[in-house]
Amino acid sequence: MESSKARMIETRSEKLDLRLTRSAKHALQSAAKAAHRSVSDFVLESAMARAAETLPDRQLFWLNAEQWEAFQAALDAPPSPAPRLAELLNQPSVFDEGTV
Repeated sequence: MESSKARMIETRSEKLDLRLTRSAKHALQSAAKAAHRSVSDFVLESAMARAAETLPDRQLFWLNAEQWEAFQAALDAPPSPAPRLAELLNQPSVFDEGTV
């Protein structure tokens, strides 16, 4: 995981725009002022902290040997029958000629 110092050294070349309410903007401005940060820095640091909390369990997971074997077996197993999906895929699409 990147350290916050490494992120600060990286040149900011991307832009992100967002719409917010007047009260939300005021709250962010007040919080940034209290933290002695610019609004941009405050919002970026807050968003990056939230991203760091949200992403780890979606990027990495740890398994013991037994769980790893079960995981591999599930990946290697043939797919379960899905009759409703098969039925759907056999129906004409709205993109097929003459159905729209």
